[in-house]
Amino acid sequence: MPSVHTPCSKRSKTMENPRTALVLGATGGIGRAVAKALLAHGWSVTAMRRGGAATTGDHLDGMRWIEGDAMQAVDVLRAAQGAQVIVHAVNPKGYRDWGRLVLPMIDNSIAAARAVGARIVLPGTIYNYGPDAFPDLVEDAPQHPVTAKGAIRVELENRLAAAAKDGVAVLILRLGDFFGPGGGNNWFAQGLVKPGTRLKAITYPGHKGLGHAWAYLPDAAETIALLLDRAEALEPFARFHFAGHWDADGTQMTRAIAAALGRDIPVKPLPWFLLRVAGWFQETPREIVKMRYLWQQPVRLDNHRLTGFLGVEPHTPFGEAVRETLAGLGVS
Repeated sequence: MPSVHTPCSKRSKTMENPRTALVLGATGGIGRAVAKALLAHGWSVTAMRRGGAATTGDHLDGMRWIEGDAMQAVDVLRAAQGAQVIVHAVNPKGYRDWGRLVLPMIDNSIAAARAVGARIVLPGTIYNYGPDAFPDLVEDAPQHPVTAKGAIRVELENRLAAAAKDGVAVLILRLGDFFGPGGGNNWFAQGLVKPGTRLKAITYPGHKGLGHAWAYLPDAAETIALLLDRAEALEPFARFHFAGHWDADGTQMTRAIAAALGRDIPVKPLPWFLLRVAGWFQETPREIVKMRYLWQQPVRLDNHRLTGFLGVEPHTPFGEAVRETLAGLGVS
């Protein structure tokens, strides 16, 4: 699965009628990263959020913020006017209320895309798959999820596939676990390290010897922007897997963190038992425990289709990516 380091494309394009994208979930890690990449590629970007105007941490030069709720079809349709792309990067916070929120939100994005003639872009997850598809995931592998969240994601993508047959173009880029500056709702920021602190220990959810796939947010976002630069060559229901950074033995990420901080840092296992106990009373830890199976076996994304289409996969060197992530999270 070749991954070649290429500098992030900053090809600002002067266009009388720039391409326009609506980003749902632009306050989250992947949504914000995609918005930033699209701006760099000459897109006009609109972001919708409850409350409208961006906070200081969410501000991006050139991005227009409007008020709206992804659960309200009329808000999504209003925000999507004039858009050629709708980036559906919105998810319920803290693993909560997926059964109530996820499918209505994608239905609203599909309806808006159909009405305005936009393509839907979805950052995909590996929740869709079960052990029968592991360890090397390809785009056409059977989707037999083992969790309720996985089943919801399968249904979400089934609805997108049906919409594609009905004229709504779809692009899915499937990704491993996120890390990167500006991304706080992920395993790296909420598990391995503690943002805003001097790190005393790294908490690792997996086992030494088991590989794990990581997706650096700026690289993933740049990949989406590059794919959209070639939108005319995409299939109506286009799916690609992003290899990202492969930690072959479950120690490369922890060693990279220590190297970036310039000192030895102890690694301790995540206390899954305590999370299980907390899950008796709280939804978030209960749902986190259900994802443990993804840390108990190697799961690697095969990017041959992606590199065959683009030629290369954007790939920031691992050490640099980890340093930028730690700096962005305020970890010292």
